[in-house]
Amino acid sequence: MSESKVEKGELITQVKQQIAVANAQEMLSKMTEKCFKKCINKPGRSLDGTEQRCITQCMDRFMDTWNLVSRAYGNRLQREQTKAMQNLDAIN
Repeated sequence: MSESKVEKGELITQVKQQIAVANAQEMLSKMTEKCFKKCINKPGRSLDGTEQRCITQCMDRFMDTWNLVSRAYGNRLQREQTKAMQNLDAIN
């Protein structure tokens, strides 16, 4: 493989890693915001048992939903890419 192809591959890997980090940061930010609004009525020095349970359940549901949506989106992209490749093959 030529040096430029190796560099291109490394660059693509770095970009994918940066996107993954940005997605994780976005998920954490949104999860924190939504679960705080839902579970914390009166912010104080500590969380009571009800708030702790609510936060835990909210975070679990949020992450499950995020993962479900991410998988569905990935599957959709895969199907569209496959369809586009089939269309190209049909044209050629």
